[in-house]
Amino acid sequence: MMRSLWTAASGMISQQTSVDTIANNLANVNTVGYKQEQTQFKSLLYQNLQSKTTSANGEDKPVGAQVGLGSRVSAVTSIYTQGTLNATDSNTDFAIQGDGFFSVRDTNSGNSVYTRNGHFTWSTATEGVMLCTSEGYPVLSSDGAEIVLSGDYQTNKISIDSEGNLLYPDEANNPAPIGIKIGLYQFSNPAGLEKIGGSYLSETDASGVALNEDYDEVGKRSSLKQSYLEASNVQVATEMVNLITAQRAYELCSKAITTSDTMMEQANNLKR
Repeated sequence: MMRSLWTAASGMISQQTSVDTIANNLANVNTVGYKQEQTQFKSLLYQNLQSKTTSANGEDKPVGAQVGLGSRVSAVTSIYTQGTLNATDSNTDFAIQGDGFFSVRDTNSGNSVYTRNGHFTWSTATEGVMLCTSEGYPVLSSDGAEIVLSGDYQTNKISIDSEGNLLYPDEANNPAPIGIKIGLYQFSNPAGLEKIGGSYLSETDASGVALNEDYDEVGKRSSLKQSYLEASNVQVATEMVNLITAQRAYELCSKAITTSDTMMEQANNLKR
């Protein structure tokens, strides 16, 4: 009987993690560039009650008897599907169509981190103005350098094309490239990226090295849209269904524990 108690308890722990993940998805339903997370489970060890070979009498037993010992969380995976592109009034908002990521420099560690959140702004720098995130992290170009422009440029006139090239009106008032391009990077396994908070991700051995779309071989290059932001890909209706499913599974595991406890109580109260 103790087996059922521990088995049901493992199920409750697993479903609690699932509820935690769903709650995080719902909390980030309006977070720019957020990607839905899914909890995945796997079964624990099985206990053999009867072998498939032969019995003590030498009889064949083609079917054995195994009892599972519960479940555990195997992974919490991010689903990198495209989110909806929402129009904004800012010319420093950029949305990615495709599998790419923006690269920004973490000013605390000095390392490059990655994000799908394209809500940027121009900030004052020593040489002029610099494109950065709302936290002040410099946005990197395709060459890995900070995007800094001299004070001669009027930032409200800067635009980009679909490839990320920065454009500025020439003498004929036609947008012309200024020789700087916003960097976009891809990963062979984006689900392996480590989340470090603030919509930022860091490279890991599981994700593979960052592939520069301009210089490395990638499956399909991404494109950029100015004055757009990518919304979260969380579907509220789907998350509510998943929440109900996890709740029911949690209740069933709790019921199994209650039933096992009642049966043990009845066994202890048996009188000879």
